Amino acid sequence: MIFGLFGYKKRGISGETDAEGEGSKAYLPFQTDLHSHLIPGIDDGSPSMERSLELIEGLADMGYRKIITTPHVMADTYRNSTATILEGVEKLRQELRSRGVEVRLEAAAEYYMDEELARRLREKDILRVGNEYLLFETSYYAEPLNLEETVYEIAASGYRPMLAHPERYRYVKEYEKYYGRLRELGCTFQVNINSLGGYYGREAKEKAHWLAKRGWINFLGSDLHGPRQLEFLRQTIGSGILKKVVEENLIFNDRLI
Repeated sequence: MIFGLFGYKKRGISGETDAEGEGSKAYLPFQTDLHSHLIPGIDDGSPSMERSLELIEGLADMGYRKIITTPHVMADTYRNSTATILEGVEKLRQELRSRGVEVRLEAAAEYYMDEELARRLREKDILRVGNEYLLFETSYYAEPLNLEETVYEIAASGYRPMLAHPERYRYVKEYEKYYGRLRELGCTFQVNINSLGGYYGREAKEKAHWLAKRGWINFLGSDLHGPRQLEFLRQTIGSGILKKVVEENLIFNDRLI
């Protein structure tokens, strides 16, 4: 383990230290990614085993050593069961081992806030991030009326709520009021690294940096679906953007068991 800032030294793609996060080496202050769509063929992420291996090898080249991949679970679109996800991740692990790719791969899920999530909470059928957190998302455009109630139910069920990419929700207009209230309810925030670089547009970038300046980011994820995002992620990490973000926020990626 390489210790330093938040428990880890600054290391480049080559594994060497890059104090400024500039030039050809990337500044990656953690080795764990906790949001991606890498199990082939079960959601809008990787369509094939070959593509999954390509994406994971790309993450490994950047310095990631642990990946918690999180397929979508949606009642109307991606009806992935816990069994489907676990079977898929095991097949992917086997392929990684056969190729000698030294990455620890685990699976959780990204749950859409709908009736399927409510059912799974009742039945305690949840794949957790780091044995503790429940990663969930909402509609990008319409604010759910029962958001606070859902956050409460997640916590009451024994999980720590983790809102996926809070910067990407178009309905959020009053940043302090909206994000502040969720924090009061115990919700943690997982921001996409690519949002910091502008991949999802000006508004998402503005919100991501607003959260960063207030120290409200708890986790940073790739939300990796395909090669285009992988290349943008490589550029964003290499740009040095993460340096200031991790100085202003307690990033817990590498604390996930």
